[in-house]
Amino acid sequence: MRPTKQQWFVKTAGLVAMMAAGGMALTPTQAEACGGTFCDGGVPGPMPVDQTGENVIFVLGDGNADLEVHIQINIDPNTNAEKFGWLVPLSAVPEFSVGSQPLFTALLNSSVPTYGLNTTFESCGGSASASDSNDSGGSSPVTGGGSTGEAGETGFDPPPLLKEEQIGAFQVAVLQGPTIEPIKTWLIDNGYLWDENASGILQEYLDEGNVIIALKLAVGQGVEDVHPITLKYPATETCFPLRLTRIAAVEDMDIRVFVLADNRAAPSNYRHVLVNPLKIDWLNFGNNYKEVITNAVDAFQADGRAFVTEFAGAGPGGGNSLVYDPAWDESVFVGLDPTTVVSTLNNQGLASCFDPFDCSWNHPLVFPLLLEFLPPPVGVEPVDFYPALGAYAGQIDVALWNNGAEFSAALLDRVITPGMHADELLTTWPYLTRMYTTISPAEMMADPIFHQNPDLSEVPNVRIADNYVLCNGDSVVTLPDEREFYIPGGGPWPAIPGEEWFAEEVQTVALKGAPMTLVNNTAAINQKLAEWNLTHGWPREPGVPTTSDTDAPTTGGATDASSGSGSDTATGGQNSDSGCGCRSSDDPQGAAWMALSALGLLGLRRRRV
Repeated sequence: MRPTKQQWFVKTAGLVAMMAAGGMALTPTQAEACGGTFCDGGVPGPMPVDQTGENVIFVLGDGNADLEVHIQINIDPNTNAEKFGWLVPLSAVPEFSVGSQPLFTALLNSSVPTYGLNTTFESCGGSASASDSNDSGGSSPVTGGGSTGEAGETGFDPPPLLKEEQIGAFQVAVLQGPTIEPIKTWLIDNGYLWDENASGILQEYLDEGNVIIALKLAVGQGVEDVHPITLKYPATETCFPLRLTRIAAVEDMDIRVFVLADNRAAPSNYRHVLVNPLKIDWLNFGNNYKEVITNAVDAFQADGRAFVTEFAGAGPGGGNSLVYDPAWDESVFVGLDPTTVVSTLNNQGLASCFDPFDCSWNHPLVFPLLLEFLPPPVGVEPVDFYPALGAYAGQIDVALWNNGAEFSAALLDRVITPGMHADELLTTWPYLTRMYTTISPAEMMADPIFHQNPDLSEVPNVRIADNYVLCNGDSVVTLPDEREFYIPGGGPWPAIPGEEWFAEEVQTVALKGAPMTLVNNTAAINQKLAEWNLTHGWPREPGVPTTSDTDAPTTGGATDASSGSGSDTATGGQNSDSGCGCRSSDDPQGAAWMALSALGLLGLRRRRV
C-alpha cells in the first residue's frame, strides 16, 4: 500500500465505505457485501466515513439503442483490497469505461431529501415574538444478448472467458457458459473467493441468457484508486441483479437508484409507495427517515418490494466545474518539471494545495494518481511533500515520474474523459429521478426494472413544515399537505394511538397515465388525526384565535411521493412479481440552501445522501 494520511481523504471518503463482494462473500465487520448490486451503510444520522452509500445511475433516453449504467463501487478501507471481488449478471457483453465519482456527488447533493421546520410563536402578552425561533438550523445529512455457449459434442463446456481487460483501477472479465462449474473454476483460479451459495443463483442468470461480469482491483491498485465503473450494452430496461445480492445481504439493506432520462422513471415490477408524512419526525428534521421508509415498503400490498420516489425533476444540469472543467488539460504534464505538478493542478482547479494547512484535492482521484506516479520520498508524509515539492527536488523519483507521460495518460483516462462524459450526460438528459428502498434477503426474489412515464408529476426533495408554538408550550405542526398535527409539550413527535399506517398509498406503475391505486389509507389516517387533535382541543373553540396578527406567515410546501399525502398523481399500471433476469427486450449544497435562505426562521436537516 502507498503511504497515506487520513486527512488527505476528506474529498474521497465516499469511495471507501464498504466491501462489495458479489458472490465472493468476504464480509468485513460493519460492512455489507453487496453482491452485484448497490447498498448503503444504513445507520441513521451522519455516517462517519461514507455519506453517499453505494448507488447506481441508469441513463435511459427515448430512442436509445443502448442502456448505460454507472455503478459506484465502495470498498471498506479496513479490509484487504487485494481480495475484493464483485460479480454482476448482464444480458449482453458491455463496453466498459471509467465512471465519474463527481457525477454521483452532483446527483446525490442535488436530490437529497431535505426536511425543514419553519417555527412561529403564538402571541402571549409579549413574552414571545413571532421573530423568535427555538430551532437550530442544520445541514447535516441524515439523510448484446451475449451467447451463452453450448456444450460441445465431447460433453465438456467451452472455456468461460469471453473478454478480459483493465479499466482504470479494475481488472474486468466477461464470463459465459451453459453451466456455472467452469465459471466457478475460472474465478477460483484467478483469485476470487467463492461462496457456494452463489452457484444456484448464478446458474439461474446463465439459464436466462446472461453473461457474468467479474471485477477486481488490478495489480498494484489500492483502495484509494477505487472509482465508479460504467457499462454500456444493448437493452431498453433499467434492471439490476438483486437476486444475487441476497446471499450476502443484511436485513433492510439500502438501495438507491438514479435515472437520467427525458421523463420521470418509476418501478415496473415493484410497487410504488407514498409515505404517510405523520410518521416522519419533523421536529428532528426526519431523523427517523430510514425507519419510516422501511415500514412503508413493508406495508400491505407493498410486501417488501417497493420504492419511494425521493426526487423527480430537473437534474443539476451540465456546467458543474467539479464534474468537469475545460481547464483540465493532461497534455501539459508531459515533460513537466515534477516540482511544478501540484501548482499546475492548482491552476487547473484540480487541487487547492498551497500549504500543509490549506491543501485539498478537488477530484477524488487526483491524490491517488500523485501517490502512484509522484510518491513522497521514504520517510516523508504526503501532507509535507505535496505543498512543497521544490524543497524535495533532489529526492523525487524521476524514473517513476517518467517525464509525466504515464501520469498524463492516467489523468486523461480516470479524471478528464469520465468528467467530459458526465457533463455531457447532465446536459443531454435533463430529468432526474431518484428512488429509494430498503430490502431484506428474503424479499430479493425479483430483479427490479424501471421505466419512464411522461405523465408522472414532479417530486420535490425539499419538504418544509410549519411549527406553531402555542402559549401553553404545545405546538401545532402544519405539514406540506396542509394537515395539522397537535404536538403536546412541543415534542417528542407523538405516535397517534391506532394510527398504524406507514404507507399512505401503495400503487403500481404503467408506461403512461395516472397511478393504479392498490391501497389508500388517507381516509383512515385523517380520521385518526382528527380524533387526536380534538382530544387535545384542536382546533380551538370558535372565537379563540389560532394565530396572532403579529405571527409570521407560515410557509406552505408541495406534496410529494416520498413524504406522503396520497396526492401524487403519478404512476399506476401493471405489476409483475417475476424477476427480469436483467434481460434485453423490445456546488454540492449551494442551490438548495440559497433557495431556502429567504424563509427566515428555518431549521433544515438533509437526510444523508
